[in-house]
Amino acid sequence: MKSINKYELLQKAILNDPLHQLFDAVEAISIQGYNEDRQVIYWNRGSEILYGFTKQEALGQKIEDLIIPKDMSEFVINAHRAWVKQNIEIPASEITLHGKDGCDVDVFSSHVMFTNQHSKKQMYCVDINMAETKSAQAQVSLKEHMLQTIFEATPDLFFLIEKDGTIIDYYAGSSKNLYKPPSEFIGYKIKEVLPADVVKKYHTYINKVIKDTKPCTFEYELMLPHGLTYFEARINYVSEYQQVLIIVRDITEQHQTSQTIRQHAYYDTLTALPNRFLSLDRLSQMLTEAERSNENVAVFFLDLDDFKKVNDSLGHEVGDKLLLEAAKRLTKAIRKTDTVGRLGGDEFILLSPGIHDDMSIKVIAQNLLEVFRQPFHIDGRELIITLSLGVAVSPDNGKTVSDLLRNADTAMYQAKTLGRNAYSFFTKEMNTAMIRRFEVEEQMRNALERDEFEVFYQPQFDSKTQKVIGAEALLRWHNPALGNIFPDEFIPIAEQTGLIVPIGQYVINESLNFLSSWQAQQNGDFVMAVNLSPRQFRDKKLLKVIKKALKNANLSPDNLELEITEGVLMTGQSYITEALIELQELGVKLSMDDFGTGYSSLSYLRQYHFDVLKVDRSFVNGITINKEDRDLVKASIAIAHSLGLKVVAEGVEISEQLNILNELGCDYVQGYYFSKPMPGQKFLDYTENYRLES
Repeated sequence: MKSINKYELLQKAILNDPLHQLFDAVEAISIQGYNEDRQVIYWNRGSEILYGFTKQEALGQKIEDLIIPKDMSEFVINAHRAWVKQNIEIPASEITLHGKDGCDVDVFSSHVMFTNQHSKKQMYCVDINMAETKSAQAQVSLKEHMLQTIFEATPDLFFLIEKDGTIIDYYAGSSKNLYKPPSEFIGYKIKEVLPADVVKKYHTYINKVIKDTKPCTFEYELMLPHGLTYFEARINYVSEYQQVLIIVRDITEQHQTSQTIRQHAYYDTLTALPNRFLSLDRLSQMLTEAERSNENVAVFFLDLDDFKKVNDSLGHEVGDKLLLEAAKRLTKAIRKTDTVGRLGGDEFILLSPGIHDDMSIKVIAQNLLEVFRQPFHIDGRELIITLSLGVAVSPDNGKTVSDLLRNADTAMYQAKTLGRNAYSFFTKEMNTAMIRRFEVEEQMRNALERDEFEVFYQPQFDSKTQKVIGAEALLRWHNPALGNIFPDEFIPIAEQTGLIVPIGQYVINESLNFLSSWQAQQNGDFVMAVNLSPRQFRDKKLLKVIKKALKNANLSPDNLELEITEGVLMTGQSYITEALIELQELGVKLSMDDFGTGYSSLSYLRQYHFDVLKVDRSFVNGITINKEDRDLVKASIAIAHSLGLKVVAEGVEISEQLNILNELGCDYVQGYYFSKPMPGQKFLDYTENYRLES
């Protein structure tokens, strides 16, 4: 089979193009077609006559290699590229080109750009031989004819009007984008063929271009039979004829693309609310206006309580639907002048300008809390999600966007500490606390590497024999910059940041290695109690870490007692149950810490297999002064013993408490009555002396 080269394919395409057939019939004018790479795709007979290259010689060649002088090549390449890429048209002009014989060819060259059915751009050049003066009139006439053909082939609309708005001529390749039928244009005024709002724009810009004699551009929209269509009008004033030329282009596709880009740039994809960028930009505008009008702007920082539990337990799809419903409720609850946006995750922001007093803010906050008290119905489930709100008000709580956002965020955390489902105003004290928190968090990040942590040990005793039976490992931290930081302050921060995981591993390793040395030195069999936080349970390496630590310390699993607070169990996550089962199977002891301080401790005792129950110090402290605490401790001990659990009472500080605990049958005790927590060596000295003395 005979092969067909690309030029033959081009030739076949040309023969099938009616416009090319028209051009082929013209010999007195040169018409060339070029693709996006400036290669010749069309070369009519007029071009052969004018430049001397046959069609076969020209097809496939680049314009700069064919008829463009070398000193013009770069300019032509750049101009063509600018038209293709940036829509910067090449103006018609008289230029000198080269023919095949190397001689100059003076032409008047016009250009037009088409987009073919494959969305590829093609440039056509219409060149008139300026040397043929005898045929000048015929060439001008032909040029006009060719331009008419081009007008008809382009999608743009062309209008020629008088200064008073009367349409004297128009060109439209298609009547699709005409607001009125073609018969209602010539002789009619703009106000008779377009809607009033569009006419007003036209008159404004026509007057402007006549006055300034400079081209101008504006956009407008029309509802046409095929839908809402967006246009760009370019207006030029032809002063010598006192006429106005208007070129109208359909920019609907570009407009929709621009709107899509804007939507992604400024609006949250899930909720369609203003995103962080747009919300803060609007806050900036509100602050500028508030400064002029001497009013306040309230910034509400909103966070959904326990949203993470929904994501973890029900999946992100349910979580997304919940966020979407939350956004709808927030939108319905605000004033017309307010802005609600999504900052990210489960965090939202509400901006309220024109605030005059605190009562107005309280009404807004209470209204927001109220709309979230109704359950959400998602995929057949009834979910109850509450809000925590923090409020900062300009200018008292900040004059800049960053200050107000930070302070509202700080106030929101305060609302969390109040028990959630609450709102809190920002205060300077709050800011001080937040700065302190940041300082603690910053110093904590490398505290392990700097060897700033130390494990202290508090001995535990048999309440009857008062012999040492074990110890509780308690972490202490001394930082050169901040001094001694108490566990009540740094442990919650470590939990929130995730630093509790490496810190917890450090405590397990240190305490078990210490226990091994202690047992070897005093020839005893002791138990080391170590606290586990909720975050540590999410660590998939927890069991592996414990096994390795026991092996390295050469200890039996029953020498380790893991203390678990009710807060860990309250999350209800499946990984908690799985971890507890694995730890039980390993053989370590499990202790419920702070028993009685929650509302469902008994149900957890029934659900999980604990070995030890630890009575909270708040109850032990009251057993000598009120009957209620004594009865609660007595009941706790009875319940534990009935379930086969041992009982440890913490916080024993006086002999009277010890005596009562003995009477109630408590198994083990610890507290300041015997000893405060001590560093390792001091603890060893204390227990050795205590053993020898007892």
